[in-house]
Amino acid sequence: MADNAPPFSLAEEEETIDADTPLPEEAIEPPVEPVALVSQPKRLTRAAPPMLAGPVTRYGFRDAKPINFGRGASPRHLAVHGVDVSRWQGNVNWGKLRAQGANFAYIKATDGGDHLDPMFRTNWRNADAAGLKRGAYHFFYWCRTAGEQADWFIRNVPRVEGALPPVIDVEWNGESSCKRRPSRATVQEKMQVFMDKLERHYGQRPIIYTSPDFYRDNLRGAFLDYPFWLRAVARHPSKVYPGRKWLFWQYSGSGLSHGVRGRIDLNVFHGDERQWRAWAGGSRQMVADAD
Repeated sequence: MADNAPPFSLAEEEETIDADTPLPEEAIEPPVEPVALVSQPKRLTRAAPPMLAGPVTRYGFRDAKPINFGRGASPRHLAVHGVDVSRWQGNVNWGKLRAQGANFAYIKATDGGDHLDPMFRTNWRNADAAGLKRGAYHFFYWCRTAGEQADWFIRNVPRVEGALPPVIDVEWNGESSCKRRPSRATVQEKMQVFMDKLERHYGQRPIIYTSPDFYRDNLRGAFLDYPFWLRAVARHPSKVYPGRKWLFWQYSGSGLSHGVRGRIDLNVFHGDERQWRAWAGGSRQMVADAD
């Protein structure tokens, strides 16, 4: 979900985090696992609102680069699909996206400490009007302090009932003007400062979005009590991030829909309709098991 428009290469996604460890058979054909409770957040200032998700719309997207994830591992076996968008999608027809299977949308809000996506307010308003569950994400910039970035996100993203938890998008972005790659310890320290500040303000534990190379360098074995949103567009997350619990899976960067011009990222929730309704309706301390 970097601010640059070109999608990530599929070659990046082919890299397994621990290639020397043989994968169990169940990782090849992962079942839909029950949702598991994780530890309570350290600073939860208010309960999440008791807002119910609307009717689930079935998957109806096409894909410009369809992937065979293996028998039993297709994201189509999961019930609740959604999208993430930014200025690169232009003017979105949210009604058509909803009709084609988008039940939720994560919308690019901010990056760094001074950039607001020019389409954020329009997308935020129109996604809600079309009946999608909506959330906002921040692209983290390694050349600004975490506190400045959290303040900028809070300044621009309203705290409203029914919104999905905020997302911190952490990646190595070769197109960025910031070429800094902090140490693993510094990365985690910055992320913790940012996430703590958002959690205090919104009363929801943030979700961590990441990609395989960044995860390998910085996040393997870390933040076990945070929900993860994992990019894996060529293989199932269980093969790219062995052992990691996840809540959302970004399975395509080449989705096609009547609601947008060009391509769109496709995502799926790790659970069934009942689990989606429970989570989207306020059970925020839930995260799906690893496969």
